[in-house]
Amino acid sequence: MPVKQPIVVMWFRQDLRIADNPAFMHACKTSNRVLPIYILDDENSGRWKMGAASRWWLHESLRKLNESLEGNLCLALGDARSILSELTRRFSVEGVFWNRCYEPWRIKRDSEIEESLREAGIAARSWNGSLLIEPRDLVKENGEPYRVFTPFFKNCWRLRSSTFREPLGVPPTRNLFGCRMRELCELRLMPQIPWYREMREEWRPGETGAQIRLRKFLDNGLKGYRIGRDYPARAIVSRLSPHLHFGEISANQIWSGIAGSLQCDDTRSDAEYFLRELAWREFSYSLLFFNHDLPSKNLNSKFDEFPWREDAGYLKAWQLGRTGYPIVDAGMRELRITGYMHNRVRMIAGSFLVKNLLLRWKSGANWFWDSLVDADLANNSANWQWVAGSGTDAVPYFRIFNPVSQGNKFDPEGAYVRKFCPELSKLPNKYLHSPWQASTEILEAAGLQLGRTYPFPIVDLASSRMRALEAFALTKGKPVKRI
Repeated sequence: MPVKQPIVVMWFRQDLRIADNPAFMHACKTSNRVLPIYILDDENSGRWKMGAASRWWLHESLRKLNESLEGNLCLALGDARSILSELTRRFSVEGVFWNRCYEPWRIKRDSEIEESLREAGIAARSWNGSLLIEPRDLVKENGEPYRVFTPFFKNCWRLRSSTFREPLGVPPTRNLFGCRMRELCELRLMPQIPWYREMREEWRPGETGAQIRLRKFLDNGLKGYRIGRDYPARAIVSRLSPHLHFGEISANQIWSGIAGSLQCDDTRSDAEYFLRELAWREFSYSLLFFNHDLPSKNLNSKFDEFPWREDAGYLKAWQLGRTGYPIVDAGMRELRITGYMHNRVRMIAGSFLVKNLLLRWKSGANWFWDSLVDADLANNSANWQWVAGSGTDAVPYFRIFNPVSQGNKFDPEGAYVRKFCPELSKLPNKYLHSPWQASTEILEAAGLQLGRTYPFPIVDLASSRMRALEAFALTKGKPVKRI
């Protein structure tokens, strides 16, 4: 009987790239035979298994990764611990390498897998391939985690030269071999109804697409970013978030790419602001790492008794972009069509849900989880708690985004609203963000029938704002005086 040759298993997860991949680099340096595998583990992920939009992206990204690996990517479906155990029975596995993930369910599962492998005499090694700094390494001097972003960022910035690593290249030698477990179609990532056609036109998943997106941002989007990022009709955002979430590009690669712009006078402030946004992602991961119940529990316990409303009709109107407030509706429709929403509009739409409609932030987080191609447990949870006011470093409870004034300020010519709410396209700019204020003659000239072709507002802004202030004031123990 021939002797089995020893192999190292490279377990791909949220690091679907071959460049700047620490685990992959070490696997290729360690062994003459490397088996790359991706395991779709819906069993252990439970309620946090990927939503529909993310699954479409994953399908495309895995296809691209397999091409980069010369067709050697092994695909599996099920409990990761069982599948890795099966591989150790089929092959002479001397090590399993992976890059760390930070979702609570993954930490628990990975710890069990690591213990099981080591008990079997198999090396289990992991690296940080996702973050600039491990959460446990960026804490206060007393060892406690940060609860406020500004001091977190200052410490992050201070440590950048001594702690951030330079991006790695592609392993010069890749001794890969594959074994068939599942075909890509057997992972059942693609929906039966092809609602993703528009997303396919909008995005280019995969490592090459991520590098193209970064280069495009550096060339055409970075200059003017600090101000322009708030205007949804302008192409002055990176749109790197889904690539970053799936690890098609690393935080180190992005930081390194942006850092050169710090030396230029005309882009320094824009680059600093973008890197601050990248650090906010690190902060979100820190919050999740030290607060495993972040996705389901208010960080501020005063919100546990908050008088949220239950209204399925309001929630459905918000989800479908039928609230009667154009900037909100445009954002929700952008989400449905592209799997993405501009960040400024995310804040406006989120504020409207939790403050004007008084619906639970978890309802919004769940909808985003299923609808976003960049759905990320740390970012999604931290950002929704920030909008709701129940998290750390939260927006003050009394700060309620007015969708009309926000629309007028950040979409003054109405290009964004007209793109995603075409029924409003013929309205004059003056009434585009408040069509109910237009006269009958103006509405008729625009071919608009409120209540039929476009809804009336589902709530009044003034009264819903006062109701929100009264409810949120209860968390502060202060009454609100009516004016």
